[in-house]
Amino acid sequence: MSSGYLALVLHAHLPYVRHPECQTAVAERWLWEALTESYIPLLQTFFRLADEKIPFRITLSLSPPLISMLGDPLLQDRYWKHLHLSLELGAKEIARNK
Repeated sequence: MSSGYLALVLHAHLPYVRHPECQTAVAERWLWEALTESYIPLLQTFFRLADEKIPFRITLSLSPPLISMLGDPLLQDRYWKHLHLSLELGAKEIARNK
């Protein structure tokens, strides 16, 4: 039986959503959702595989707008605030539904 190869290539892109004039720009939620639901879990998986000494190879490309937004101090600060507010809301919902 012949062996084959598999190339796993992921590409991440988001449109540029930085809006310093707005405190809560709706478009910025795309970035928050992508970070929380895709990019961070993906990195956690990579770290877990490495910790468990499971060999893996992957190609991950990031678009220039996404790289720019990930390195932006304003968006980083807003993401932390979003996480804090999400945790507060979650705690309130748990208390409300007891």
